[in-house]
Amino acid sequence: MDAIETLMTEHRLIKQVLDALVGFAQEAGRTGATEQEELGRFVTFFREFADACHHGKEEDVLFTAMTAHGFPSEAGPIAVMLHEHDQGRALVTRLAELAGQAAPWSAEDLQSLAGLAGAFSEILHAHIHKEDAILYPMAEQRLPAEALEGVSRDCERFEAERAGAHERLHALAEGLVARHAHVAHPAPRGPQRLGCCA
Repeated sequence: MDAIETLMTEHRLIKQVLDALVGFAQEAGRTGATEQEELGRFVTFFREFADACHHGKEEDVLFTAMTAHGFPSEAGPIAVMLHEHDQGRALVTRLAELAGQAAPWSAEDLQSLAGLAGAFSEILHAHIHKEDAILYPMAEQRLPAEALEGVSRDCERFEAERAGAHERLHALAEGLVARHAHVAHPAPRGPQRLGCCA
């Protein structure tokens, strides 16, 4: 599997966990439950898989190769993607603050959770669509074959360096989706065992 295909497969897994996060927030709002530990598991997935693994490969490998072949990094699609990565990180930081809160969640906290989950899901779903429909095809069309092969090799190396976390993160994703995705979507598909968690 080449790097672009792997990144797109990872997008499908990330979207499933986003749906689970929205479902978790909806259920917490209905029941008034305080589940900091469960929210902390979502934060772990988004920080370690979506950001460190997936965005790491994009920023350190794919985007670097694209800028080396004439794509600007300060404007255009890459700049937009980097800005949206930062937006997502800021929202995850706010979710982490709720997860680390010692006191039970108040009604205001539960509203904040729902708003943060919805905003993060909306931003990341739109971001993923832009990458799948615009940025990745541009890379495949404009990068020379040897550059694309180099991206695939470097992504494989990037993943190999983080191999110990793959099964743990995939199991975490499976559990989150199984427990919460049905709240937002009655019949979710199971997580994909490909990409960074293969």
